[in-house]
Amino acid sequence: MRPISGRDELDLFCRLTYTLDHELADDLDAGRRLPEWMWVALRGDHLVARVAWWGDPDPELLDIFDIESGAVDDGVALLEAAFAAVVPAGGTPPEYLRFVPPDWREQPESRRVVEERLAAIERLGARPLVERLRLEWRPGTPIAEPSGRLLFRQPHGRDEMIELMTRVLDGTLDAHSRDDLTRMTPTEAAAAHFDRELAIYISPRDWWRVATLPDGEPVGFVTPGRNPYNPVIGYVAVLPEHRGKGYVDEILAEGTRVLAAEGVPRVRAATDMGNTPMAAAFARAGYVTFEKSVNWSWDQAR
Repeated sequence: MRPISGRDELDLFCRLTYTLDHELADDLDAGRRLPEWMWVALRGDHLVARVAWWGDPDPELLDIFDIESGAVDDGVALLEAAFAAVVPAGGTPPEYLRFVPPDWREQPESRRVVEERLAAIERLGARPLVERLRLEWRPGTPIAEPSGRLLFRQPHGRDEMIELMTRVLDGTLDAHSRDDLTRMTPTEAAAAHFDRELAIYISPRDWWRVATLPDGEPVGFVTPGRNPYNPVIGYVAVLPEHRGKGYVDEILAEGTRVLAAEGVPRVRAATDMGNTPMAAAFARAGYVTFEKSVNWSWDQAR
């Protein structure tokens, strides 16, 4: 059990396969992965398990963990060895995320693959956090025309975004936000979300939109952008006092419209399965579920 030596061992690392394999070379070049965060378990020259973290500059997400069929014990052993080297002593391991087919529970092979991996990380103390819908809008899908109820403008800088993001945490249905609020104040949680996600966009912040009533009162916001992989709707929200009035449809449509005007090949988004109002809004806007993710977390240091 050892980390890979570098880019030259990607072929070895990819003898077990996963949907993120095509991103690994670019991630290594960009520093979003490091060879010392990418571990393999070999029996002779045969790959039986692999694990990798993603992050910049520190490992933020355990997003690749693969084992041969039935090799749960080998997977646990590899995770133990890799954790000892990658996770600081006394630190809490980063969240585990795996992309899965939308109907993974109904497909015996997909279910086996997922359940074996989850069994391994559970033995190391991980617990379920949330299951999420991964969504996609495709060019040619109609975008609702503005109704005139709302006006849209660019945000007045980071401070306004943090203030709005703090306000929408009141009553949030998002599992990650609710988890953050167990350890942080709402303002701290909003700032952390901004810095770890929105700040890494490689697109202009003047794509972002604040929705207001005609008198200028903010109603909500949307952050269309590009992360290192896709055009995305990174965050869409309605302020608590304006919820339940259908504004989310108009705000999401505006964000989609901004990206469509850039000629993007697709728009990606995600929301918790339990956030049924947001999932319904994406469905009304023509976003389709192309995948899901299962997210597990460690509640404490190992």
